[in-house]
Amino acid sequence: MVCYWQGRQLIFENYATRRRIGAAPVTCELLHFFDRWRAAGSLRRHFPFYTSVSLNRAVARLVRSGLLERSCTPRDFLADAFVRWKDWSPAACFFHFTTKDAHAAQTPEDSVRALRRRARQNPMPSSLKRYPGAKQIVLPAPEVEGEFSDVLLKRRTWRRFSRRPLELKQLSTLLGLSFGVQWWVDLRGIGRVALKTSPSGGARHPIEAYVLALHVQGLPRGLYHYNAGAHRLEMLRRGAQPAQVTRYLNGQSWFSAAAAVVLMTGVFARTQWKYPSSRAYRVVLADAGHLCQTFCLVATWLGLAPFSTMAMADTRIERALEIDGITESVLYAGGVGLPPAGSRWEPWAGGVHGVRRPNAALRSVAVKIPLKVQSDEDCVCFTKSWGSR
Repeated sequence: MVCYWQGRQLIFENYATRRRIGAAPVTCELLHFFDRWRAAGSLRRHFPFYTSVSLNRAVARLVRSGLLERSCTPRDFLADAFVRWKDWSPAACFFHFTTKDAHAAQTPEDSVRALRRRARQNPMPSSLKRYPGAKQIVLPAPEVEGEFSDVLLKRRTWRRFSRRPLELKQLSTLLGLSFGVQWWVDLRGIGRVALKTSPSGGARHPIEAYVLALHVQGLPRGLYHYNAGAHRLEMLRRGAQPAQVTRYLNGQSWFSAAAAVVLMTGVFARTQWKYPSSRAYRVVLADAGHLCQTFCLVATWLGLAPFSTMAMADTRIERALEIDGITESVLYAGGVGLPPAGSRWEPWAGGVHGVRRPNAALRSVAVKIPLKVQSDEDCVCFTKSWGSR
């Protein structure tokens, strides 16, 4: 539990139940009185200036709000799971559990209109930082020839997909190179640690991958767990529908046509074992980011159309995966499909898009990067030389 001021109101929030109330500061003393099991009637002797009726009402409200427990209430097994978070409490606990379950998604058109209104009242901050008075050193042009740089420059988020199914071999390569264990290292007196293509704090690799397969050739629709050590899919539930994607990803219906969605969870005990400081929660989030970027790059290399999102209905996904949301919780989602006919990249679903301009710092010799765009007037030219402007 944490308490904080919000304007002139003192807020008490139980981040385990994600319930909060506004109450007077004396509530702190009430809660402190019940730091161990006590009879509710004993409160009257400690607070002689308040009537029994008002004290009973206060206790009842605190019980209803989940800030006090009754000894006769069956113990919630999830309370025991929170013991794992003891060393990360309250900083990481409060952030993680109060930010679960994102708001419902807007339509692309509504989102654009809302952003335009915001931009009129409060212009968008610059994407760049400069030191104009500092000495400027012009750098040589980066090396952009070759397959690796080509993949980096092609990587985009897709929101429209072909109806064609994903090949099982493509999914296998995507999972193996993104999430699969590549090597094992035995550390004397400590244990065996996994090495993957993405870095992980302390080589703890807390991220697990679950696959919702919708249109994968040779693979029944269903929900699977990816066994990263054996490079296998373990079926958890048969059957999957596009509507599930929309529900899981908070109404983002444009992702429902994807061939497969990967739900990434964090098994926190792996990182908590090595790093008891709450700062290590940042490590878990960074690990998820590393893996998702690798996932998107591998998909791009395979000629697929990837996406990633953190707008999720966490609790709904965790119920589907049958995980408790405490010792293991969903953190990130990525998905993939085949590009639609003509490989037209659409940054917005439903054809909502703006003018795409090349980086003004990219000048001189043009480099051919086969990015397909919405229409001829949207075509851009990427150039080879990076120079100061």
